[in-house]
Amino acid sequence: MAEGHDNTMIAKTLVVTDRSVSKHIANVFLKLGLPPSDSGHRRVLAVLAYLNNQ
Repeated sequence: MAEGHDNTMIAKTLVVTDRSVSKHIANVFLKLGLPPSDSGHRRVLAVLAYLNNQ
């Protein structure tokens, strides 16, 4: 996600299904307290949260 890949590319790289990636990303959003929204910025916010904790 931090490299800007979509779920399909992440799934191909990790040799898992798109559904698995989607479920894991949803769990990441949940743990970071990023509720579903129409803005589409949750992926960016998740990466920023990760970088801020490094």
